[in-house]
Amino acid sequence: MSIAAAWRQPLVATALAIAALLALFARDLADMAALWWNISTYQHCLYVLPIVAWLLWLRRDEALRVAPAGWPWGLLLVFTAALVWLIGEAASLAIIRHLGLVLMIQSTVLAILGPAFVRAIFFPLFYLIFLVPFGDEFVGPMQTLTARMTMGLLHLSGVPATIDGVFITTRAGWFEVAQACAGVKFLVAMIAYGALAANVCFRSPIRRALFMIAAIIVPVLANGVRAWATIFAAEFVGVASASGFDHIVYGWIFFALVMVLIMAAAWPFFDRGIGDKWLGSMPLTPWQPTAATVVMAPLSILVAALPILWDSVVARAGRFPLPAPVSLPTVPGWTRVGDLPVTPWTPRFDGADHRLLGRYGNRAGQRVDVAVALYGWQENGRQIVAFGQGAANADEHWAWAADVPSNYGDKVERLMGPDKSIRESATWWFVSGTATHSRAAVKIATLKARLTGRDQSAVSIIVSAEGKHAHNALAAFVRAMGSPQPRVAKMLAQAKGD
Repeated sequence: MSIAAAWRQPLVATALAIAALLALFARDLADMAALWWNISTYQHCLYVLPIVAWLLWLRRDEALRVAPAGWPWGLLLVFTAALVWLIGEAASLAIIRHLGLVLMIQSTVLAILGPAFVRAIFFPLFYLIFLVPFGDEFVGPMQTLTARMTMGLLHLSGVPATIDGVFITTRAGWFEVAQACAGVKFLVAMIAYGALAANVCFRSPIRRALFMIAAIIVPVLANGVRAWATIFAAEFVGVASASGFDHIVYGWIFFALVMVLIMAAAWPFFDRGIGDKWLGSMPLTPWQPTAATVVMAPLSILVAALPILWDSVVARAGRFPLPAPVSLPTVPGWTRVGDLPVTPWTPRFDGADHRLLGRYGNRAGQRVDVAVALYGWQENGRQIVAFGQGAANADEHWAWAADVPSNYGDKVERLMGPDKSIRESATWWFVSGTATHSRAAVKIATLKARLTGRDQSAVSIIVSAEGKHAHNALAAFVRAMGSPQPRVAKMLAQAKGD
């Protein structure tokens, strides 16, 4: 039997198993594809599958000489990957769900074709990990780091400047190190490109590691230089001209230039020849047909489906509708007032069952805005903690400026409005009626409730004040309100009709 004919059955079994996985997790596949296509941060993911196909083609002659054989231990890895997906689903973390799906595909290939063959195609199979859309997690830290680097370079270049979180003021004007300017798009694309170049151009593990370090550090530093150059140029040509030039250069030239410089610096150290074998001295086992590959395919799909079955049965038990109307709480010494904020402000809570927003005032003339969001349960598209959710509503051009140290609120932050107005906001989160104290704690509490079938109700309370004396007004209201937990319990009872 020829190698081509003998490989037909294992490859067909693998292709059908992957197709079945994608059908089983079609929602996650559609979510990922939408992110790749619609969000520029993730558009490098569109190149991953063609790159993987090219890498497999380069290895085809060597890889097809390795005999595939089903590997039962691979089913344990498929199950582990499925549990990763379940954790992401239960915690409403899309990135974890997407990671679980990719890991299931990789583990299924391992279970069907065996460790020897996977070793032969290890890097192309590993490179599928870059199909996972990631990067939003870096936005806040990258904004802060870029702002600090920019300030340091401005001082070194003799430009007087002040900083408030991620907002920088110079003689030329007022600048925001916005989410789009944080350099995350550049960084995640360079990580994917760096991994590819490290594999294709180097054989030495040390050289690969050093190249990857450069592919991470250089874009971060370069983005700080770019932000500084924009502000520095504004001192001479004005804010509008400098910003317009920055968008053109950064979008079309800067990224390509940095890539070229990194590759040029690494070129003298390339140690992989064009004709070098990919598998090196790896022993190649003779072809031995086996039926185990066909058996492992349906077993892999069955194992991958178990967490879906668990989630569909157990999670539903903890979902409670919130049909009844809810009112904002009363607070001693404060009454509802009808005047409006100087700058409109509405927190963002997608998919909430109830959204409440009201303004309170006291005899001292202080004003605060109170927003409450209630969810009967959380899932993708309806979460109290997610990128873009909460006090800094980008749709109304409010931007996070800095976190504020405080002894109240799970998260206290300073916001900057479209007209340079300032707000301070304190946020509390509750899951299953219990207070949490961080975004991570919200996810963990949501995960526990969903996996055990307990009450999955979730509530977020935001108290916010505007202006120079926002902190004093906020502190006075929080003292009068006391612990929000009893008020949350009362509002949930109202919403459930108890």
